[in-house]
Amino acid sequence: MKREAIIILTSLIFFGCVEDPEKWKVDSIDLVITDYVASDPEFSEFSKILGTTGLDGLLSVRGPFTLFLPSNKEMEAYYQEKGVSSYTDFSEEFLETLVLNHLINSRLETADFALGAIRDQNALGDYLVTEFEGAEIKVNKESYIIKRNIPAANGVIHRIDKVIDPVTLSVYEKIANNPSYSLFTQGLEATGLSDTMNVIEFPYGDIMARTRYTVLAVADTTFNRYGILTIDDLISRYTNAPDSITFLENGFYRYMEYHCLDGTYYLNNLENKDYPVLSYDNLVSCNISDDYKLNLDNKTGEYIGFIIDQSNLPAKNGAVHTVDNLLPVKELDVLQEIVFETTDYFDLKQGAYYGKFYMRFFDGQNTFEYIKWEGDYLLYYYKNDPGFSLMNYDCLSMNGWWWIEITTPKIMKGEYILYSIQRGGTNYAVYVDGENTANILSSDPTGTTPWGRFKWTKTERHTIKLVAKSPGSLFWDTLIFTPQN
Repeated sequence: MKREAIIILTSLIFFGCVEDPEKWKVDSIDLVITDYVASDPEFSEFSKILGTTGLDGLLSVRGPFTLFLPSNKEMEAYYQEKGVSSYTDFSEEFLETLVLNHLINSRLETADFALGAIRDQNALGDYLVTEFEGAEIKVNKESYIIKRNIPAANGVIHRIDKVIDPVTLSVYEKIANNPSYSLFTQGLEATGLSDTMNVIEFPYGDIMARTRYTVLAVADTTFNRYGILTIDDLISRYTNAPDSITFLENGFYRYMEYHCLDGTYYLNNLENKDYPVLSYDNLVSCNISDDYKLNLDNKTGEYIGFIIDQSNLPAKNGAVHTVDNLLPVKELDVLQEIVFETTDYFDLKQGAYYGKFYMRFFDGQNTFEYIKWEGDYLLYYYKNDPGFSLMNYDCLSMNGWWWIEITTPKIMKGEYILYSIQRGGTNYAVYVDGENTANILSSDPTGTTPWGRFKWTKTERHTIKLVAKSPGSLFWDTLIFTPQN
């Protein structure tokens, strides 16, 4: 693993919260994780790796951390699996990757685990995935926790019965490497979607930005039930124009893209909401009750479900799930409420400040693609304080005389009432797509005054602009599009 990961993780520990840092309290007289590992000969292999990589120093500081810890027996089985005889046969970079794959920069006990991704990313920026087999907990489909919640002075340790191999495959490679998905793989390749789903990271300014996808894969056995035995069968089912299947308007392209969602969602991340496909030209509806139900038909009760033991498959750039039917393209006749955070933009989320501390920006025309403003500065405001009632503790903030405009993602055509959650001490006008639709007084209760009713006949982006009519502050958190079905 690159040394940058260690630097980033260390900086998170020492500099993560600039405003109102929480004081970490030692609630245990046990050893710190490094000393715990070193004190037991059963873990001598892992202890040597910590020393070789220098990560023993990291796990000696206050943390808190969560470590998934294999014993010598598991390490030796891993060496054999990789065709080596000792940890010394690996590069130091790989050993760093291996350790950081087992490490999370927060304290998480097994009661925090669910059917899906562990809440916080590991030190590689990946999500470890948990599932349950009776009373047993399995990590990343391969490793059981055999001793839980071992307390340490700087975190918690979970003993595992198998080394957790670092995830390296993209969502496309995860599917392509499994012969059970040969038809679906060929569909991704024929449309060119495989190229998109194979990108794990790309240069973005001075950093490498990570992509995040979710694939709703269909197994060959499901296609076979419908007489689909070859890729030509699959193409002909959804289009009569096989020469144009790389174009968005083509029925087969639409079908394959409908299985590719923007963003990573493990089963425990899913909510009762509509999820956009890559182009944002359509939505997949999710309802959760006694099952995870995609595109539920409220009249018939029919829906597309997940094959649970073949879902929650972790990839380097997302998650792969297996659905139990074809999941044909559907234009939803009943839309669910759209809740959009004003801070949920790709370029804004790439900064080290995101989700950690506030940051000021001064160039209102060139800093972000879909956020524009004039004023002294734009503030990315972050405050981990439930009493301030911010979704995910962040928002956009302006002060003084100002205007601010955001461009939304594509909103499905339909009729909506637009609300917003915001706080502030100023009067301002609201403009939607250039039209003045509301005038908000500083005395208006937060989030109760509608910003307009709209009947949009096209699925497209919209601009929302706020213009101060008196000097003052704004904390702009969330837009809510309530469909009038």
